[in-house]
Amino acid sequence: FFYHTESGGTVVSTALEEMHRIIEQRYPVAEWNIYAAQASDGDNFATDSERCIELLDRKLMRLCQYFAYVEIIDERESHIFGSTENGTSLWRAYNAVDGKWPNFQMRRIAAPADIYPVFRELFARQPALRKSA
Repeated sequence: FFYHTESGGTVVSTALEEMHRIIEQRYPVAEWNIYAAQASDGDNFATDSERCIELLDRKLMRLCQYFAYVEIIDERESHIFGSTENGTSLWRAYNAVDGKWPNFQMRRIAAPADIYPVFRELFARQPALRKSA
């Protein structure tokens, strides 16, 4: 993760910008199927989550066959958040992307025993997904 010392927190959008740059320079979508996975504790500089949505919505989701977001939380947080609509600022922001793009999926991992089942579910063979325009 990229860390912004002046803000005292993670700035996720810089990683997404770097991902976009690498895809554009090295992996033309006419020749490559792009599958991405982002794992995070959900910590993000407060004003950066909107930028993340913009990058995913306007650039990355159009290039990716599939994008999986996994948020690592502790068991205490899993009880606090309860539903999939509650959570960190990044989780709440990504809910908008999840609702718009069928090739975007998100899950939480709260215990080591969750790791394999979550990744197995995320990367199970699925019917072809159509991208939104």
